[in-house]
Amino acid sequence: MILLTAMTSAGPRLAVKTTAGIVVLEKLQNSKVPLTLGEALTSPGGLDAVRAAVGSLLKDADALKKHAVPESQIKIGVPFAPRNVLCIGLNYKDHAEESNTPLPERPVVFAKLTSAIIAHGEAIVLPPDTKEVDYEAEFAVVIGRRCRGVSPKDALDYVAGYTCLNDVSARDFQRGDGQWVRAKSQDTFGPMGPYVVTSEDVPDPQKLPIRCLVNGQKLQDSNTDKMIFGVRELIAFISRGITLEPGDVISTGTPHGVGFARKPPVFLKAGDEVVVEIDGIGRLSNPVKG
Repeated sequence: MILLTAMTSAGPRLAVKTTAGIVVLEKLQNSKVPLTLGEALTSPGGLDAVRAAVGSLLKDADALKKHAVPESQIKIGVPFAPRNVLCIGLNYKDHAEESNTPLPERPVVFAKLTSAIIAHGEAIVLPPDTKEVDYEAEFAVVIGRRCRGVSPKDALDYVAGYTCLNDVSARDFQRGDGQWVRAKSQDTFGPMGPYVVTSEDVPDPQKLPIRCLVNGQKLQDSNTDKMIFGVRELIAFISRGITLEPGDVISTGTPHGVGFARKPPVFLKAGDEVVVEIDGIGRLSNPVKG
């Protein structure tokens, strides 16, 4: 399933992307699905109820014709409000090399404040105190079940789905602070979405092309198979001491091609358009404002 949040006159509502268009699930007769994707993730049996409703919808041509609307007519919101966003640094070998940093022996984990999260189409706003705002295309994992101390073998059983995330970063803050939270948690520094693709539709999360484009120019072009630590290893490592709950997000790191490592460096400026593309997951686009 390709799930999203549609901003309606009644508020944010869970919707599904189909070949016929976008359907807000609340509109289906006798539908008992949660109103929002956040509720679906955190309520017992919530995602199963969504799967059942979508399965029935896809078999009902009349319902699709009645309720599906073109995506261009939908204002897409943040898919859900994450409980926690855990990010992984230096998780692609080529990115570590371009950063002149030794390969990590274990995952480098840091937090991104949830107040930074914005939706597809919303503006990344440049703070006044930084001149080095960078893009980072990332593949993000959405946790769907309480998870602690799991093995890599079983880790994917705890995944609800996957989405795109742009780990926008103020590089001068990052250098000056000696840690990364402020640099990566400025307001609007966490575009996420536009969809959550459920895990059953992503057979192998380690075989997905990932790209970042700025003003149409492809600046990052890689594949999730180039991660140092894959999704299974990351979930197992984090859950050894941190209980992951439904609605937590793990952003798995960025590949090579970031702005600060280019010669000359490429930093975001007002008027830019930044796009994160992951095949099979979605296309996340955000303008940049001063």
